Amino acid sequence: MASLIATLLVAIFALCLPAITIADHYKYSSPPPPKVYPPPPKEYPPPPKEYPPPPKEYPPPPKKYPPPPKVYPTPPKKYPPPPKVYPTPPKKYPPPPSPPYHYKSPPPPPKKPYVPPVVHKPPPPPHKKPYVPVPHKPPPPPHKKPYVYKSPPPPPKKPYYYKSPPPPPKKPYYYKSPPPPPKKPYYYKSPPPPPPVYKYKSPPPPPPVYKYKSPPPPPPVHKPPPHHPYYYTSPPPPHHY
Repeated sequence: MASLIATLLVAIFALCLPAITIADHYKYSSPPPPKVYPPPPKEYPPPPKEYPPPPKEYPPPPKKYPPPPKVYPTPPKKYPPPPKVYPTPPKKYPPPPSPPYHYKSPPPPPKKPYVPPVVHKPPPPPHKKPYVPVPHKPPPPPHKKPYVYKSPPPPPKKPYYYKSPPPPPKKPYYYKSPPPPPKKPYYYKSPPPPPPVYKYKSPPPPPPVYKYKSPPPPPPVHKPPPHHPYYYTSPPPPHHY
């Protein structure tokens, strides 16, 4: 079975070989141009029907009213300038008291290492010669040892107690008076008005001169009532249907 499949594959491959062309011998031909169809006829919409234009409905002309009276703005009131307000001077307080002085003693010196006391050992005794008796000679006097003075042992050292230096002398106490009471805020008072100017009184007028009285006036003529001013009102808005 395997040999049959192998032979079939080789045969198919051999049949496909002539179809393979070399790139040098292959001539490229461009594809045919696409077909160009004529454009479809344009379909225009039908012409609109001509109707007569609708009648124009204009609103009625507004009534002519007289112009409104001119309103002049009232002149601004001139007020006198406000009085000057001077700032209050800042309060001067005494400086705060200094904190009390706490004396700090210096640190103790470092302890010396312990050195044991030196013990003086006595020198070794001299070497004694053996005693040889002399029959005829009296024995010599015994050899006196040299007197070695032994100094007494030093007294034991007292333990070292560190004494801090005396504190500095205290400063004399000065009595300080209590601070003054706070000042009241300063309110600026305007200066008093100037004294009134003395006006000279004129002498009394002379007595009236007698004038001739004219006849009484004619009776009053009836007049129409006064015409009130016309106030302009805007026209009513147009009515929408």
